[in-house]
Amino acid sequence: MDPEDGIVTGFPVAIEGWGLGYNKALLAKAGVDPKTMVNIAGMKAAFEKIEAQKSALGIDAVVSMVAGPGMTWVTGLHGVNAYLTLGLPYNDSSRVIDMLNSGQVDTPRLTKFAEYYSLLFRYSNRNTLLTGGYDQQLGDYAIGKTVFIHQGNWTDPTFKDLGITFDMGYVPHAYLDETTDGIFVGAPSWYLVNAKSQGIEEAKKFLIAMASTPEGHDYMVNKAGMVPAFKSVKLQPAGQFSRAVQEWASSGKIYAWQQNEMRDGFGMNTLGPIFAQLAAGQIDVSGFVRLFTQAAATLR
Repeated sequence: MDPEDGIVTGFPVAIEGWGLGYNKALLAKAGVDPKTMVNIAGMKAAFEKIEAQKSALGIDAVVSMVAGPGMTWVTGLHGVNAYLTLGLPYNDSSRVIDMLNSGQVDTPRLTKFAEYYSLLFRYSNRNTLLTGGYDQQLGDYAIGKTVFIHQGNWTDPTFKDLGITFDMGYVPHAYLDETTDGIFVGAPSWYLVNAKSQGIEEAKKFLIAMASTPEGHDYMVNKAGMVPAFKSVKLQPAGQFSRAVQEWASSGKIYAWQQNEMRDGFGMNTLGPIFAQLAAGQIDVSGFVRLFTQAAATLR
């Protein structure tokens, strides 16, 4: 915190991101161009085409998705962020989260969002969706039993351990009619310099060197395995999804994170179970919108 203006300034350690991950070889074999998957029409067409070829592709389901107990961070946090920021300018993305935190929802947008998640659930393996954990979700995708997975680049170390060699990438969670050609990228942690330290200038020099020198770039990407937050870094991470996140970020095709601006526990504990009901068929899209709207009203 600057002692004069009281502003906390941070240096991003790295960035993370997620979209709808895909197996490039399987998608190509299915005859689907990922560039068409940037609006809900393209998403539906892709899912339908792949579903019709399940036997030929050797898959059990189109999407590896989880919505059961213990996995509400996938739906209630990362999933909900699609409702909060998809299609909104990166530096002006607070409209929907501000509405939510004041107890309101954008009903047409929320309905489109619910329709999309209903689609994801419909094309998922039922057992994995309702009772599977993180390992099962990743395992289904890793052995080529699904084309897509709803996860972020933090999965790269696990996929490395599993010996995955196939190429992977991301398409957007494109649930709107209009084109939304971007994934969700943010910095989950930051370096901060203590304003009362006697070594402020040295600390600043260290951070600048990390961001601007070959040695710093090598540390961030190769030794620490991070996705750097700076466009000046040209090294590519080894992880496939991390590399995809870097490519989307470098091209500026990203949407912000606002899921962490919800009241603590609201996403996982309140909204997550509503996704579970939708996944289980206990409610339909209109029921999801109704329960989500009622939950939001408690935030007033």
